[in-house]
Amino acid sequence: MTPKDIAALLDEPACAHNHKAKSGCARPKPGATAGGCAFDGAQIALLPIADVAHIVHGPIGCAGSSWGNRGTRSSGPRIYRIGMTTDLTEQDVIMGRGEKRLFHSIKQALDGYAPAAVFVYNTCVPALIGDDIEAVCKAAAQKWGVPVVPVDAAGFYGTKNLGNRLAGEAMVKYVAGTREPDPLPPGTERPGIRVHDINLIGEYNIAGELWHMLPLLDELGLRVLCTLSGDARYREVQTLHRAEVNMMVCSKAMINVARRLEQSFGTPWFEGSFYGVGDVSQALRDFARLLGDPDLSARTEALIAREEARLHAELAPWRARLRGRKVLLYTGGVKSWSVIAALQDLGMQVMATGTRKSTEEDKARIRELMGEDARMIDDGNPRALLDRVREYGVDILIAGGRNMYTALKARVPFLDINQEREFGYAGYAGMRELAKQLALTIESPVWGAVRRPAPWALPRRGQAHG
Repeated sequence: MTPKDIAALLDEPACAHNHKAKSGCARPKPGATAGGCAFDGAQIALLPIADVAHIVHGPIGCAGSSWGNRGTRSSGPRIYRIGMTTDLTEQDVIMGRGEKRLFHSIKQALDGYAPAAVFVYNTCVPALIGDDIEAVCKAAAQKWGVPVVPVDAAGFYGTKNLGNRLAGEAMVKYVAGTREPDPLPPGTERPGIRVHDINLIGEYNIAGELWHMLPLLDELGLRVLCTLSGDARYREVQTLHRAEVNMMVCSKAMINVARRLEQSFGTPWFEGSFYGVGDVSQALRDFARLLGDPDLSARTEALIAREEARLHAELAPWRARLRGRKVLLYTGGVKSWSVIAALQDLGMQVMATGTRKSTEEDKARIRELMGEDARMIDDGNPRALLDRVREYGVDILIAGGRNMYTALKARVPFLDINQEREFGYAGYAGMRELAKQLALTIESPVWGAVRRPAPWALPRRGQAHG
């Protein structure tokens, strides 16, 4: 990929802060790759496509993206869980064997796993030595009759956020529009309900969160053509262009996909969140608004009224236990604001939120929810986090898995909110789960036990005093 192509992706017309310095879009400084490179971002964005063979073209170290620790789930194929790499060595680089090695790796993946398609991820080493992965992928697709898609996202191109966009660009360029959607299965029609096709862009089905929303969308007659990319299939990504509305789920990282689909096919889009009662209801309303179906709007309002009334009754005992509890939320990107709404729904006070890898729009959302004086944390080293825990007197730290042991060593209740989490918090069902996990974590008897002095530190009975 040329510098001109990268600059075009960084220049995003659909971003309101396009001409400002954007922290979430900035190019990394040399030596400051902690938090993910462009390759990492591209792989994270596409690996949940479950029936595809994902080949990392580069040294074997690049294949260790820790995807096995992420909580995305599949309802069927599990090829995406198999790590595949060309395992380039110094000899391959010196002898110029990279392209030949990639070609044979594609053949091995096709013979061993019969995937619906093969995605090839470019990394720093083959990008620097000039391997033409696009030509290799084209030749392999012609020879074996299976789609082979190049994802040119070498790590040095930029940040993880840019990698997300590079992945989305590859899907729009090579995959979208190559197949028409299947007709509705016979017998699924419901009298008086018109079915509308939609896409969810930026939804990764972490801990099965997508499955919390699908029954609601199905009840309203909204057929999800494709999620990009949670629990997705290659044949679904091919039909991206036929949706009537696209939803950007909590994230502007793949905003280029929504913009390109709008420019090419006239598909309207909106940004929404499935975290928090109000945001879930608003997302459903936005679908009905953009689709312009009065009957859908009426049914949407009836569904929202029913679900909110049920959820309000179910959350009442949890809210009583959580009201007024103080939270330090340290996470990055879109969760820096989308989770705030859910916590505020439960009556909790968010004392501060992390903004590492958050864009200017993410920060603007935080100010809308927490006020202009919102405390934002960019430096999340363990000492700084613990200082803020004590300064604000928080009851629980909600952060990613890398901060878990910091919190536990300091005897602070901790809840994992990042990709490694075991529980899904999206949708109305997710709100019930979030309230339950927060209450159980804060009220666990272990905190009283670990905060008491050790038995051997107490004065013994009858001990003589000199």
